[in-house]
Amino acid sequence: MNRETPWLQVPVAPLDTAALEQAAQRQSQLTKPLGSLGQLETLAIRLAGMQGTVKPCVDAVQISIFAGDHGVAAEGISRFPQSVTAEMVKNFAQGGAAISVLARSINARLEVINLGTVQELEPMPGVVDVRLGPGTANFVQAPAMDTHQLARAMNAGRHSAERARLAGMQLYLAGEMGIGNTTAAAALACALLQQPPQALAGPGTGLDAPGVAHKVQVLQRALAHHDGHLEDPVECLRRLGGFEIAAMSGAYLACAQMGLPTLIDGFISTAAALVTARICPQATQWMLFAHTSAEPGHQHILQALNAKPLLNLGMRLGEASGAAVAVPLLRLACALQGQMATFAEASVAQAH
Repeated sequence: MNRETPWLQVPVAPLDTAALEQAAQRQSQLTKPLGSLGQLETLAIRLAGMQGTVKPCVDAVQISIFAGDHGVAAEGISRFPQSVTAEMVKNFAQGGAAISVLARSINARLEVINLGTVQELEPMPGVVDVRLGPGTANFVQAPAMDTHQLARAMNAGRHSAERARLAGMQLYLAGEMGIGNTTAAAALACALLQQPPQALAGPGTGLDAPGVAHKVQVLQRALAHHDGHLEDPVECLRRLGGFEIAAMSGAYLACAQMGLPTLIDGFISTAAALVTARICPQATQWMLFAHTSAEPGHQHILQALNAKPLLNLGMRLGEASGAAVAVPLLRLACALQGQMATFAEASVAQAH
């Protein structure tokens, strides 16, 4: 933490334990065998504690996509050129990306925050410009960010979360776009979980086996270069992260501080959540996990966070797509909690 991010030490909002207990009691009275709706029951109860009401609701959903390039792309760890990051920012804004379609389908509010693409972009509607530089530095050779860039990136995430809260959003989803960011996420996870790169490096945008082996070598070099400086999670983020990963980590922490539930997406988003959890372990109380990514390292991070994802569809797109797909499940859980009749209301005999 530095002088630009004193808010990292703000405690998270408490859950409403009375609402949790009342929601659990209501679940026990609904016209079904207790536990028969599985995770839909526990979801509704958790959301009740987060929102402070027995009948929670997640109709108002914010999706914020953070974009930024990565200097480690110079090591040849992606099949795609860095120009794709800027091109996808345009695609998000124009409504043609997967998350654009999903946001419309679930009636979510979508914003795109450009934190620094190699290719400069003209101002465009729907894109918040917070340019921190033409991508991060190559973390094989130097820290990915300086302290000012890290602070600005985390503050960009915090400000996005604040906009969502002020707009009355009930659920926050963060997504990312940045060629090379599976390598950055893997580097962070290796450092924070003390796992070897072989356990966490995956194909990303479609690397073959030799490509993954090369990524492992790049990660080994990076971890060796920063050895001795990775104990503190914020410093670890500065050295090995990306603009968009830092922003998501800041957003998740700010949401927990303000009492806004977050639905975590895939590998890269969960790596950001891991950083948040290491900065403030209580922040995980405000996190729900959408899906298990096909990226092999994701399972290691989920286990470290004791997370139970809702879906496993073989997805690995990022950009909050898996989280958006899971939103209807949360809405169904809320509908069942709020609209089902109790045994007494329906004049149905309960089990003895």
